[in-house]
Amino acid sequence: MTRLEQLHAFLLEDPDDPFTLYALATEYLKTDVNQALAYYEKLLAEHPNYVGTYYHAARLYADLGRADDAQKTYRKGLEVSQAAGNRNAHRELQAAYQQFLDE
Repeated sequence: MTRLEQLHAFLLEDPDDPFTLYALATEYLKTDVNQALAYYEKLLAEHPNYVGTYYHAARLYADLGRADDAQKTYRKGLEVSQAAGNRNAHRELQAAYQQFLDE
């Protein structure tokens, strides 16, 4: 069984598990960016407090030339990470957002 098959099996067991959705998005980044984006967008819509999503989703938006979506996602991630008290994620998002702005 491949990693993707395992993750899909986990998703069948618990379709609302944000970690599994995140793992699927991350795994799909290797082979299918559109599928990865679909999972990141599902996370953003259904699990807005899952802080890890914002960095990767914003970066993918930027890579796809969707600068407005990237900027909105970085900003929202900064808000969510700060509200959650997740200083490490907040610093990483700030650095990534600044790099995005500088490009």
